[in-house]
Amino acid sequence: MNANQSDREMKDYYKERAPVYDRVYAYPERQDNLRFLERYVPDQFDGKNVIEIAAGTGYWTQFVSQRAKSILATDITAEALAQINFRDTKCAVETRVADAYSMDNIEGGFDGAFAGLWFSHIPVERRREWLAALHSHLDSGATVFLLDNSRAQCERLPLSHTDDQGNTFQERETDSGERYQVLKNFPTESELIELTTDLGCDHRFSEMDHFWFFQYVSN
Repeated sequence: MNANQSDREMKDYYKERAPVYDRVYAYPERQDNLRFLERYVPDQFDGKNVIEIAAGTGYWTQFVSQRAKSILATDITAEALAQINFRDTKCAVETRVADAYSMDNIEGGFDGAFAGLWFSHIPVERRREWLAALHSHLDSGATVFLLDNSRAQCERLPLSHTDDQGNTFQERETDSGERYQVLKNFPTESELIELTTDLGCDHRFSEMDHFWFFQYVSN
């Protein structure tokens, strides 16, 4: 499977899953981690104008909004973004369909950037491309926060195969019985730091039982 095929499969998968995606936040083993993150993440965006990448159904949007000044929540699928209308958000939230790798329909700078459960879906060979697009919309001194699943997720969704670029995949089945090959990578702390050393400072990585997060300040 090449990168274009993987991208199409992932879009189709999340489009179908949009109405029920929040099930992933109900798994019992994740609750302690989630309660901590639901408190910690908003504090990182106090008073900031935030761009959220791959906001999906807005699970994290609702928490970031508790402290942010404003949020532009972006995603490639309108079906997912539509779910944000049902969230209890505390600040001004605008939604926009946007390609995370170009974001060419987005103007202005932001002093905060959040991406929850998105980085793991970026092909290894496109990581720098995405970071370049993101940073082109960030002010100097912006807070960048990436949050994603740890390898513990593989207990529920084992990796099915690895491609020539080192990307790993999971086979996922929807309620309709449709099966998709979804790219799911698990970057290391050293990989994340190497990717962003020239983009910012004050890099911090933390790995929990079921999630990891990585944050830094943009140049």
